[in-house]
Amino acid sequence: MQKPSVLLIYTGGTIGMMQDPKTGVLKPFNFKALNKQIPELQKFDIELSSLSFEKPIDSSNMNPDIWIKLAEIIQSNYHLYDGFVVLHGSDTMAFTASALSFMLQNLAKPVILTGSQLPIGMIRTDGKENLITAIEIAAAKINNKPIVTEVCVYFEYKLHRGNRTIKYNSAHFDAFKSPNYPALAEAGVNIDYNKNYFLKPSKKQFKIQTQLNNDIVVLKLFPGISKKITNAILSMPNIKGVVLETFGAGNACTQDWFIDALKNAIANGILIYNVTQCPEGRVIQGMYETSSQLKKIGVISGEDITFESAVAKLMFVLGQNLSPQKTKALLESNLVGEISI
Repeated sequence: MQKPSVLLIYTGGTIGMMQDPKTGVLKPFNFKALNKQIPELQKFDIELSSLSFEKPIDSSNMNPDIWIKLAEIIQSNYHLYDGFVVLHGSDTMAFTASALSFMLQNLAKPVILTGSQLPIGMIRTDGKENLITAIEIAAAKINNKPIVTEVCVYFEYKLHRGNRTIKYNSAHFDAFKSPNYPALAEAGVNIDYNKNYFLKPSKKQFKIQTQLNNDIVVLKLFPGISKKITNAILSMPNIKGVVLETFGAGNACTQDWFIDALKNAIANGILIYNVTQCPEGRVIQGMYETSSQLKKIGVISGEDITFESAVAKLMFVLGQNLSPQKTKALLESNLVGEISI
């Protein structure tokens, strides 16, 4: 039987650093010599190849152009490998995982994002386990078919759906959670897959969608938000969409000036996407008086979507240049497991 093959794509981030023993300075290590750096990989019966960005980036500088580059790399290698592991800085990993989940259409192979809180060359690193298990998951098959067929984040013994994941801790190894959806797998002595929660593999031909529109803004509500600032944000030129971060179950200020500002924005063709500030739970427009007006004027409910996924989905949907009705319908729909309806 042919060995499973995995392509490792290094974009940058803490995991790809090693500490110089003399100076203590962190520097990227050579992924072509991966088996020397992590000898445990030689125990896998896997054909492992690696590809590094010519200039590794800090994930704080992540942007849609790099998402497109990643999608194109996966597309050009899609028929050559059984799975893909993307090494990525943890700060914006959830944004990238969300974006790729929409861009990689009809996916039938695993794309696993992982990283670390400590560089792979440090004694206490979490990077080795994250990388080793991510590779094992990317190569895993049953009856010669991949077990996982979606974009995921693997971190600290748990595999999460990529577009359901948030980074919630900057100091602990257990840095990621999927607050509104169960983990897809947990790694212990064995890797236990929760297959009931998997997306079904697509039978359609794989393709990528790289048209993204980042003419969006985020309006996060807080007590005392001013009319002047709200109007300034909503009247900025070229805005096509707004991620509105509301309180609780999608609640917002009910003062006339605020509702009028949203009404005017919607009348000008701007999509308003309602996402709760709470890490867990969902938007239920109309549950309280403070959200019923939002529903009435045409604000779109984000249901239980994460903020990271809402940003990526809004860029993706706006990039399709569809009619307002079709765009709204896509935002309200569950495209790739990002919301529960």
